[in-house]
Amino acid sequence: MDLDDPFQRRWYIRQVLLHGREEDIRTLDLEELARILDELDLPAHLYRLWKAFLEERSHASG
Repeated sequence: MDLDDPFQRRWYIRQVLLHGREEDIRTLDLEELARILDELDLPAHLYRLWKAFLEERSHASG
């Protein structure tokens, strides 16, 4: 897998969000995730969870 390829990177991140363990999720760049979340076509419940988490994180840090 070539994580420098944007398509493969988005696919990998989606797989981690869908099937990853805690240690897999911890490796993700949350700022990158915030930028591409809308492109990942996640199931609605996972999208809402990550959207809320990332928005709360953004408000807490800024």
